[in-house]
Amino acid sequence: MIQNGQLLNYINGTWVRSPATEFSEVKNPATGETMVRVPLSSRDEVDSVVQAAQVAWDGWRRTPATDRVQYLYRLKELLEQHFDEIARITTNESGKTFAEAQGELRRGIENVEVACGIPSLMQGYNSEDIARGVDEIMIRQPVGVVAAITPFNFPGMIPLWFLPYAIACGNCFILKPSEKVPMTMSRIFELFDQLGLPPGVLQLVNGGKETVDALLDHPGIRAISFVGSSPVAKYVYSRAAANGKRAQCQGGAKNPVIILPDADMDTTTRIVADSAFGCAGQRCLASSVAITVGNARTSFTGRIAEAAASRSVGYGLDADVQMGPVISNESKQRIERLIGKGLSEGAEALVDGRNAQIHGYERGSFIRPTILNNVDPRSEIAGTEIFGPVLSLMHANTIDDAIGIVNGGAYGNQACLFTSSGAAARKFRYEARAGNIGINIAVAAPMAFFPFSGWRDSFFGDLHGQGRDAIDFYTEKKVVVERWPTEWTRTF
Repeated sequence: MIQNGQLLNYINGTWVRSPATEFSEVKNPATGETMVRVPLSSRDEVDSVVQAAQVAWDGWRRTPATDRVQYLYRLKELLEQHFDEIARITTNESGKTFAEAQGELRRGIENVEVACGIPSLMQGYNSEDIARGVDEIMIRQPVGVVAAITPFNFPGMIPLWFLPYAIACGNCFILKPSEKVPMTMSRIFELFDQLGLPPGVLQLVNGGKETVDALLDHPGIRAISFVGSSPVAKYVYSRAAANGKRAQCQGGAKNPVIILPDADMDTTTRIVADSAFGCAGQRCLASSVAITVGNARTSFTGRIAEAAASRSVGYGLDADVQMGPVISNESKQRIERLIGKGLSEGAEALVDGRNAQIHGYERGSFIRPTILNNVDPRSEIAGTEIFGPVLSLMHANTIDDAIGIVNGGAYGNQACLFTSSGAAARKFRYEARAGNIGINIAVAAPMAFFPFSGWRDSFFGDLHGQGRDAIDFYTEKKVVVERWPTEWTRTF
């Protein structure tokens, strides 16, 4: 909710104006205009949020799971009713196209739908007569007060990776959205406010690093979910773990795709281009490295360069726009510096998207799709997450060489292969060291009932978001061993 140009926090069932003295401006990355100010909430505000959640938790955990999910059924209905409105907010604050914003929200709603199955998903198990007259039962109980710190690139979807499962399992949930894109979840929290949830079950606190550190340090918070860059993910994981919290921290990526000569090149080009340049390359599953094997080099290179050069770039709400701006001018400058770094290391710019000017949106943070050819796998740019519309081309003689390049990187979020060979596909999925694998798919985004996996420097923790991993993360297992000797049995 916005009041006099300032976003409010949602605390204990009420919209509250933060007393913060520091603010961050939320700008439309396509137009450069300031849309709202977001408060950088203090430790004291975080403490009040946690206290409200702690008070609410005892009653919420005692609410039957079948009753808790009724709120999620109503939430899904409200999200469907306001679907396009929310997508427009996402486009305006994040820069992605309207179709991309719609797709993001659809993925978020899928998680709400899966979490509605908590009465079954949260079930435990039991064994009778583990010894004579002794039974053993495992039950799941909610963790307590939990929090999520979410990024700018998917302002609606990623909070919904966590929130529905957390509250359906009986936890009280606190969200700290990215200060760059807080408006989407602020609007969704207005819908939450219509659900009639008990005060304190669901809360939103805006802020920056001080707010994050307060969440990580507060003894009343039992678990932390995070998505962002790998250095920050490692920081969040380390600090949360040092404070005795559960943590699931999704980091960065340098997602490779391998293209074999037997791949359908026209289809492959279209799919890889959509992956590399969709959402302006600002997604954790964007293809950022294409490794051609053998003769695929000749047939793929020209096609992908043409696809990059012909992609329509502009304001995401305008018709026929295929790619919007990056999130900010600071991000644009960083990406352009990294392109220059790649060129200085010997790469060739087949398509150079720097210094883009979009008529009517000269203040926007635009970069056009960029193709860097002949990138050395040992170069600095090869191992750096650019997080922009830049695709690096590498070349290998064999599939073994290509898999070696994939596994030689530090990240392990996603790896993909394009081929018509089942044997090659099996070899790749068996040997590639990444948590999400695509075969003839370049955005291997798991459905909500599967975990969003990530390996190596792309993930810190044990349990991922979504699906059964979410149930394990947001519950504690309690084992009960009981015996009722017959001599204690009362005769009625």
